[in-house]
Amino acid sequence: MKGKRMLKMFSNMVTGLLFILLLVTLFAVISMKASGGEVSLFGYQMKTVLSGSMEPEMKTGSIIAIKDTDAKQEFQKGDVITFKTEDDVFVTHRIEQVKDNGKQYITKGDANNAADSEPVVPEDIVGTYTGLTIPYIGYVMNFASSKEGAALMLIIAGVCLLLFSILMIWRALRQLDKLKGGMRADVE
Repeated sequence: MKGKRMLKMFSNMVTGLLFILLLVTLFAVISMKASGGEVSLFGYQMKTVLSGSMEPEMKTGSIIAIKDTDAKQEFQKGDVITFKTEDDVFVTHRIEQVKDNGKQYITKGDANNAADSEPVVPEDIVGTYTGLTIPYIGYVMNFASSKEGAALMLIIAGVCLLLFSILMIWRALRQLDKLKGGMRADVE
């Protein structure tokens, strides 16, 4: 009796986790598509590290969390910021020098030999690095933001939920058969 209760509790937990996984996957795919591939939640954005310019702190293929900022925020030498370049590329580098009382910032990747060629203006800064780095997840995020990746993630989550549902229905039908078989034995 105790084993059945534990099995039922485990079954309910797995069902709940699969359902939550499906919802999170759906939310992530929709938000990535709506925001052009980057997830933003509660004032934080997740960015994929595409180069080794900030190694060893941020390895290629990692994702980092950045906190949204506004153009009025002032930054100091040593702050790590994410900014948008003229080519609409997001770059995360460390501030090497503050110029014109915070109207321009000279940035440099930790692993780069020289500072970036163009100064950064406050309007181009989208966030500051929070210190959170998760290795290798960036590869998955990049794949998930593609059409094929988004479809595959949704299909995998859906198939897992469907298979688990089939298993639960099969178990319930087996239990019903046992109950019917037990009732027939009592009647005879």
